[in-house]
Amino acid sequence: MEKIDIKNLTLDELEQEIVNMGEAKFRAKQIFSWLHQKNVSSFDEMSNISKDFREKLNNRFKMTNIEIVDKLISSVDKTTKYLFKLENNHIIESVLMKYSYGNAVCISSQVGCRMGCTFCASTLDGLERNLTTAEMVSQIYKIQQDSKEKIRSIVLMGSGEPFDNFDNFLKFIEIINHKDGLNIGQRHITVSTCGIVPKIYELADKKLQINLALSLHAPTDEKRKSIMPIAKKYTVREIVEACKYFAKTTKRRVTYEYALIAGVNDTEEDAKEIIKLLKGSLAHINLIPVNDVKERNYIKSSKEQIKNFATLLKNAGIETTIRRELGSDINAACGQLRKSYKY
Repeated sequence: MEKIDIKNLTLDELEQEIVNMGEAKFRAKQIFSWLHQKNVSSFDEMSNISKDFREKLNNRFKMTNIEIVDKLISSVDKTTKYLFKLENNHIIESVLMKYSYGNAVCISSQVGCRMGCTFCASTLDGLERNLTTAEMVSQIYKIQQDSKEKIRSIVLMGSGEPFDNFDNFLKFIEIINHKDGLNIGQRHITVSTCGIVPKIYELADKKLQINLALSLHAPTDEKRKSIMPIAKKYTVREIVEACKYFAKTTKRRVTYEYALIAGVNDTEEDAKEIIKLLKGSLAHINLIPVNDVKERNYIKSSKEQIKNFATLLKNAGIETTIRRELGSDINAACGQLRKSYKY
């Protein structure tokens, strides 16, 4: 019988497995704490569990462990990019970002990505596979263990489309938020999507308190199709309506990510179209100067153009910020994560 990856299990699932093994239900909570609070890498480290039971666990379960194969630290802002090797030798990247209010980690949800956004490096080689729940939580545990610093918030904005891996994403939220795990509050977790409309509605109906970020990047279907293939399936209107439903249902403000590309989506007319879409809704625009990707020929908008674009939105009553460019010198900024490691 193939072993079950124990870090993929929620506490409820683990309790059922433990009961099925003929053990007391409370043992599951002990094991869950060892896995998700103390971050052990083997059952032998679980000191309050008998040797016989640890042997039974070894026979029934396996435990995902990912390996740090490289670490790059920005000389500009101390942002740290981690390259992790998975058990099948795939490489994923995660980023530790340090802010005045605490440390944030940006994690990947897939090996590669199939969304095909033309400004992003993550999608250049297509999608290899989804990450398991265990591989998603392990990125955070490894970074916290290596940095010896507490992680305060999480963004799912690394390689991959989280809603393309929806079931594992939901289990990830349940595990990382659990009081017997890292207990990271839902309001400190942000998920970014290209705009898979049915999943936005599905997430909204679960009434979680996580934050939703929508990769908008163009205010019209014509422009969006030229840079984001997902726009051929869902219109801007459909996506924004789904996001407004999310905001109304959860009472959580939606962030609209907008990468400014010189001569492509940074005109006054583009800003006016955004105002038509979002004025009066529970929304925040996060303007991102597009980052360099060597295979792309996009140029970031000038600082003056970015400032003017932001001013137009703010004057219309739409809350707007310009994102700091963290980690760009180590290719750790937005849109720069990729499968680039050679071994």
